[in-house]
Amino acid sequence: MKYYLLILFALLFLISCQETKESGTYLNGNAFGTEYHIKYFEEEDYGNEIDAIVEEVNQSVSTYLPTSAITKVNEGDSTIVVDVIFVHVLKLSQRIHQESEGYFDPTVGVLRNAYGFGDDEPLKRMDSTVLDSLRHMVGLSKIRLTETNQIRKENSNTYLDFNAIAKGYGIDLIGEFLESKGIENYLIELGGEIRTQGKNTEKNKSWMVGVEGIDSELKDRSYTHTLKLENQSLASSGNYRKFRMDSLSGNKYVHTINPLTGKAEQTNITSTSVIAKTCAEADAYATTIMAMGHEKTIEFLKRVKDIEVYYTYLDEQNKAKEYMTEGFKKQLVE
Repeated sequence: MKYYLLILFALLFLISCQETKESGTYLNGNAFGTEYHIKYFEEEDYGNEIDAIVEEVNQSVSTYLPTSAITKVNEGDSTIVVDVIFVHVLKLSQRIHQESEGYFDPTVGVLRNAYGFGDDEPLKRMDSTVLDSLRHMVGLSKIRLTETNQIRKENSNTYLDFNAIAKGYGIDLIGEFLESKGIENYLIELGGEIRTQGKNTEKNKSWMVGVEGIDSELKDRSYTHTLKLENQSLASSGNYRKFRMDSLSGNKYVHTINPLTGKAEQTNITSTSVIAKTCAEADAYATTIMAMGHEKTIEFLKRVKDIEVYYTYLDEQNKAKEYMTEGFKKQLVE
C-alpha cells in the first residue's frame, strides 16, 4: 500500500473560469503566501472585501509582517492591545493545547525558527544543550492575556507563531463574511485547506474534494480518495515535502515539531487529514496529530468529539498503513 500526503484540492476548480462565471461567481487571489479559490452562486463580486479580510488577518497574526501585532508581541512590546482576531486565535489555541495535553503549542515558533522552518536562518549547531535552552522558551502556559487584551510572557524570548491555525481561521472569516451577505452555498479553498457551506447547487450534490497522492506531480494531479462535504471544513498536514536536511550533521528535520521534546523528528504518522466544523480547528488538529503519532492519536480521538480523521502511518515493521474514523469513511465517494 502506498502512503499519501494529503494535499487537498477541490475538484471543482478543474473547470474553467469561463464555465464557472455562467453559473455563479469564481474568485481567486493571493493570501497567506499561497492562493485562494472561491466558488459561490451569486453574481456579486466580493473580491475586494475578501482581500481586506486577508490583510486584517495578516496585520494581526502574520509573523512575516514587521507591523503586525504578533511581530510586536514577539519583539517584546507589552503595551500593544491585540485585536479580536488575535484574541480568538489565542483562546482557540489554548483550548486545543489543553485538549492535546501540550502537543499543540504555538510557542514552538522559536524552535521552528531554529530548525530553519520559520522566519530566520537555521542555527548552525543544534545539540542537546542548545535544544534545552530553547525549550525553556516554549510553553503556551507561559503566555497570559490580560483583561485589557495585552500579552504577558513569563519568558521574554517566548515566540508566538500561529502558523498552524491562522490560515484556517482566516478561511473561517471569509466564510462568515459570505454568509453575512446571504450566501448559503459556497466552497473556499486556500492553500489546500477547505471550508464548505451548503451544496454545489449547480449539480445539486455535496461539494466534492479530492485527496492527492504524494507521488502525483503538481501539473498532473492524481487522487487516492474523494470526499463529500457539506457545512464542514477540511485541513491536512504532512512531512513528505516539508523537511530539511542539515548539511553539516546530515540530520533530517521535519516541519512538525514535538513541543514536549523540542525535536523536529518524524513520528510514525506520515500524513493526516481532519474534517471539522471550522477550518481553524481542522488546521490545528491536523498539526496536533502529526506531532502525536499513531498510538497517542488513537487515545486522543477517544477524548475529542466532532472531528473525523484520516491518516497514514508506518507500523512496527515499517509498512505503510492507513487509519480512518467511521465518520470519515461515511463521507468517502466510491
